[in-house]
Amino acid sequence: MPTDAKRQAVTELAEMLRNSSALAVADYRGLKVSDMQSVRRTLRASGVELHVAKNRLLKLAADEAGRAELKPMLTGPTAVAAISGDEVALAKALQEAFRPYSKVVTVRGGLLGNLAVDAATLQRLATLPSRDVLLGKLAGGLVAPIAGMAGVLAANLRNLVGVLTAVADKKRASEGGSAA
Repeated sequence: MPTDAKRQAVTELAEMLRNSSALAVADYRGLKVSDMQSVRRTLRASGVELHVAKNRLLKLAADEAGRAELKPMLTGPTAVAAISGDEVALAKALQEAFRPYSKVVTVRGGLLGNLAVDAATLQRLATLPSRDVLLGKLAGGLVAPIAGMAGVLAANLRNLVGVLTAVADKKRASEGGSAA
């Protein structure tokens, strides 16, 4: 490959690394071309880009993009999955795409922002509920004490009304009973 083509590849890879909110690095050794196309199709449907490049070019791109944390993961045949957006979506998409090839493909780790994470962390991230569900749980957790306090305060008023109603009924019954 001519030097200009390599420079262009490094520039494109650096741009991809710079614009992504999360990255995952996987060893794809043993996948057939048709399997790799299937993985790419599945990932693309989730908004994840999958790039296969030489480690030397990826290391240069990582330096250029300011993502030096990625360099230790770049050994052997390397595929880099990137997403700009929901980090959990990347982990879930990888889990789904690599599920049929779990005996062949291994995820080495990745980056969440500028934080390097291992494969186990990405696996745990994939088991999280969706962002909307987590936000709903957070909102419910914030509202629960307020709703509990409102219930306690309302209970005192309810009990007072119940006692007053019972007294009024007893008084009506005693007045009605003595008049007869």
